[in-house]
Parts: sequence; C-alpha cells; structure tokens
Amino acid sequence: MQIEQMTLDIPNMYSDQQAALEYFIAHACAFTGHRPQKLPWGWDEIDPGCAALKEALVGKGYTHFLSGMAPGVDTWGTQTVLKLRAANPALKLHCILPCASQSAKWTEETQALYRAVLEQADSVVYVSRTWTKNCALERDRFLVSYASQVLAVYNGEKRGGTAATVRYARKFGRNIIIIDPATLAITHDNAAELT
Repeated sequence: MQIEQMTLDIPNMYSDQQAALEYFIAHACAFTGHRPQKLPWGWDEIDPGCAALKEALVGKGYTHFLSGMAPGVDTWGTQTVLKLRAANPALKLHCILPCASQSAKWTEETQALYRAVLEQADSVVYVSRTWTKNCALERDRFLVSYASQVLAVYNGEKRGGTAATVRYARKFGRNIIIIDPATLAITHDNAAELT
C-alpha cells in the first residue's frame, strides 16, 4: 500500500511509536456503507430514515473517526462527527482518500460538500496520488487496519465495496456494528465470516 501523505493525529503521550499506534487504533472507528443509490431514501438527506442513520453513526468511547469520503454513508458520518466535534473538540476526523482525484466525476454539489469536509478534517491521508484499479480497495483496507471498530451501513449484498470492507474487517477481527439501511436495525458482529 502506497501512502503519499500520512498525517494521522496519533497521540504523543507514549515514548514508543507502537504503543501510540495501538492507542490510536483502540480509540478509532471507521465508517463504511453504500452509496445513496442503494439506500431507501437515495440522496434525500431530509428523509427521516437518513436523519436517524446519521444519529446512529457515532459509536461511544471513540475519539478518532476515519472516513473514506465517498458520497452517502461516508460523508454523512463525517457531517455527524463535525457536528459533535463542535461541542467536543477531543473528537478527531481523519479522511482516508483512495486518490487525489476521487471526486472528479461527482456533481458540483457533491464536490463542494467533499471539499468543505476535507477543509475541516484533522488529517487527510492519500492512499495514492493517482487513480489505480486497487486504490479504493487499499483505502478500505487502510480504514480497517487503523480502527478497532467498523461501523457499516450494509444491506447484506455479497458484492461491492461495502461487502468487501465488512469481510476484511471480519477477517481482521474488528468489532463491527452493522446498520441495515432499510430497517435501521443494528447488529453487532465480531469476526464471523460471510458465507
């Protein structure tokens, strides 16, 4: 995995880097989830289901939040963290991007939100400066590697980026909270393999 810019705000209270990294991971939660077209409310953020989902996106006890910054769940998670950070400056938002051109083909409105979130992030990490066929997958693996918990808005599909991230988190033994986008039911999953 190629990391072009690595500025994660890892606490400096430990003399040894490994202990600092372990502390960071223990207090980090990553977001993953479907794009708006796979969600019951689509792009309608005013929909009650979307509003309820945003409120469910922040886990207790975590101070570092990692987002892959894709439209939909990733971005909604960042908006929730930024709102909560206004009242609790200890919360940190880390944007993990697959490449610098991630938003190039998005609508202007989606790009504007993306830029606004990046400007408020505590750190930005580029897995690659340029697009490669695996950069999104590498971004998802980075999210799982640096978070002890993964919060997934996941409909159970076997294929796609969210499914791959959930499988990787299970393989890696991460705590996973799965929110069903249709019912908003929340389940806890600890390393059970997808079949």
